[in-house]
Amino acid sequence: MSHGQPPISEDRVPVAQASAPAIHTPYIPASESRPELTARGLVLGSVLGIVFGASSVYLAVKVGLTVSASIPVAVLSIAFFRALGNSNVLENTIVQTVGSAGESLAFGVAAAIPALLLLGYDIDLMHCFLVASLGGVLGVLMMIPLREGLIVQEHGNLTYPEGTAAADVLVAGEEGGTNARTVILGFAVGGLYKFAYAGLHLFKEVVGVALSWVETTAAGVARRAGYAGGSLSMEVSPELLGVGYIIGPRVASITFAGGVLSYLILIPLITFFGGGLEQPLLRPDGTLIRDMDPDTIRDAYVLYIGAGAVATGGLISLIRSLPTILSAFRRGLDSLLASRRKQAAPVLLRTEQDLPITVVLVGSLLMVLAIWLAPPLHVNLVSALLIVVFGFFFVTVSARITGEIGSSSNPISGMVVATLLITCLVYLMLGWTDSEDRFMALTTAAIVGIAASNGGTTAQDLKTAFLVGGTPRRQQIALFVGVLTSALLIGLVLVVLNRGATAIIPESHGGQKVSVLSDETKPQWTYPWAVSEQALAARGVKLGELKGPMWKQGLEVVQEGGTTELRAWNDLPLERVSATEVRLHSGQTVKVSDLGAVTRGAQRTWRVGYVRGADTAVPTGTYLADDASVIHYVVDPGIGGRVTSYEGQQLTRYPAPKAQLFALIIDGILTRKLPWDLVLVGVFIALMLELCGVSSLPFGVGVYLPISSTAPIFMGGMVRYVVDKVRGGSAAESEFSPGTLLSSGYIAGGAIAGVLIAFLEIASDGSWTRALSIPDRLGDTAFSRLLQESDLWGVGFFAILTVVLLLAGIKGESAAQPRPGK
Repeated sequence: MSHGQPPISEDRVPVAQASAPAIHTPYIPASESRPELTARGLVLGSVLGIVFGASSVYLAVKVGLTVSASIPVAVLSIAFFRALGNSNVLENTIVQTVGSAGESLAFGVAAAIPALLLLGYDIDLMHCFLVASLGGVLGVLMMIPLREGLIVQEHGNLTYPEGTAAADVLVAGEEGGTNARTVILGFAVGGLYKFAYAGLHLFKEVVGVALSWVETTAAGVARRAGYAGGSLSMEVSPELLGVGYIIGPRVASITFAGGVLSYLILIPLITFFGGGLEQPLLRPDGTLIRDMDPDTIRDAYVLYIGAGAVATGGLISLIRSLPTILSAFRRGLDSLLASRRKQAAPVLLRTEQDLPITVVLVGSLLMVLAIWLAPPLHVNLVSALLIVVFGFFFVTVSARITGEIGSSSNPISGMVVATLLITCLVYLMLGWTDSEDRFMALTTAAIVGIAASNGGTTAQDLKTAFLVGGTPRRQQIALFVGVLTSALLIGLVLVVLNRGATAIIPESHGGQKVSVLSDETKPQWTYPWAVSEQALAARGVKLGELKGPMWKQGLEVVQEGGTTELRAWNDLPLERVSATEVRLHSGQTVKVSDLGAVTRGAQRTWRVGYVRGADTAVPTGTYLADDASVIHYVVDPGIGGRVTSYEGQQLTRYPAPKAQLFALIIDGILTRKLPWDLVLVGVFIALMLELCGVSSLPFGVGVYLPISSTAPIFMGGMVRYVVDKVRGGSAAESEFSPGTLLSSGYIAGGAIAGVLIAFLEIASDGSWTRALSIPDRLGDTAFSRLLQESDLWGVGFFAILTVVLLLAGIKGESAAQPRPGK
């Protein structure tokens, strides 16, 4: 963290500010040529870009942040090539360049594309790839003519802190420094730890306590005691602990304060004032406030308050940056014109060679045509032109802002919000307000956001190459490779995370129908079950009590017309259904066949449909309907899903705060159906904080996220506070510190493990992940109940993870220290 008022992280974690001398001699002179754009460098950079891009996608849908991958990629590249015996700083620079492209694409894709789920669409792989690749290529193309002006002519004025820090690591690696063992250790520990609780279920993923309870008076009357509606919880996550360490104590504390406002003030207030209401409030399903738990109240009311605070914080950061933005754009254009005049020189040094301007002009024209004509994008010519205009403006702005204050304070979200607002207002004036137009508005903003994000990252990479003596032309080619390879898999990661956590939940809406019925179908297998009342009575259990345990095993218990049947979403052998073991509330385990004979029934086929638009009381989303379009099931997505638990089982959900915000803006302008009273509460909370001198954006994100997500971020920030007090050192050194490197490993390892577990869930329709669960394999034992129910068990493991980070941060070796003798 820098001294004085530190930067407030908007979309990425902050890095130390650095400075550079005005007159620069590259580390590798222009007269010297070394292997640079090699096949092995491109392959290694692409692999590392995919790994860190996947971790950034995971973080973006979980907490709305991404992590700068430049320094970890540089450290790993140096270690890899050194192990082969021929490390070279220019080749390592190419690897770092290709690898960092994945992270810059990940934010735009993971922040915007999940909003489609909230608008009643599904995530399409080809749409994801086109948005990521076209936005990324646009960002690189538009930075090519800006390089001479922003990187060379403005050297000494624009410091590009992330690019300078990466150059320091690369030069240190050339002279014998780096400590890749710390990153690799963090990756291994984070991955194994995540697999232990998310795959093997050795301890609870979320620990917490409710601050109220129900007690019975002497007269036999039940009443609520304690702090009604209040609760505390924490996800024992290596990724979130690492994020908290890297963003530091100030931003971590502000974010956690938002969670405190939600769970210890707003939710208890809503419980107190709404507990006596006899009519539902903003709930089409008729649920009363007194019947809601804290998470349900958050989903029904507090989310809108948080969204208002986040939107206001983003707009304030953009407005505050307007003088910088306009100045940056003007000076960027001046630098571009000056650099074009300078290129009339007949001979250029190796370190001055860019791709020709014809590549930029022809490439930009092809981008317009591709965006307009690509069928999956559904973008018309007006929107394609808006993308290019906004793209060039915000790439120029982003590149200059990252040079002045770094990527951590670059208001990418504000740029996307501004694009969305203007685009939606144009659509509104043109009368384009149906669901397809909302899809097109989101696609427009997503491509612009990716272009702006990648433009800033590209500028940092070009600065790194400028400092170490790289060849710009070769680096620009490497950037195209990094964009395309990362774009191929970033969308797949997003789809895997979403589908792995998607739940099909029985849900009817009084005969309501879907607004769009697709040709896609979903089969369902049925198994009539002759349940014996005597068998149930002998075990002291009612049929309704079996629904939760059976659903956990992938079977739905349905009673219709006096008969009972089991339903499954995959074709299970009859023998397997009969032999399925169910753990009852009493703790005993019983086979399905022990309660009644099971036979194979008819296969049902449901139609996939969507609810979109503002004219229905049914929530927007994907549903399964019969041939008459009547809704029977909701296909609740893993990203942004509204159902957090079913039949007593907690569902894995990714809040995707930025996607929720973008969907809120689109719906708010084009459908005008938002509860604006709640949104305005969030707006005024943000304004109050700004008047108090506190940045409202991280606070708003904290209001929006579950407190279980912000609590481990706060813990990581506190560890960073202790390490900085004990270790000392300059702000720049903190970026190479062992704590930062270990945290990067925690983040990447935990996120990749989460993606792999989601993939296993999809590949086997849940059977492999259920087979991995240790408590399920142990059966009804005291140890299995400990694993499933004890909060202290999970807290203990998280404490060990935290202590490891603390000790590494205090005692570890910096990556920027040369080896002895160098």
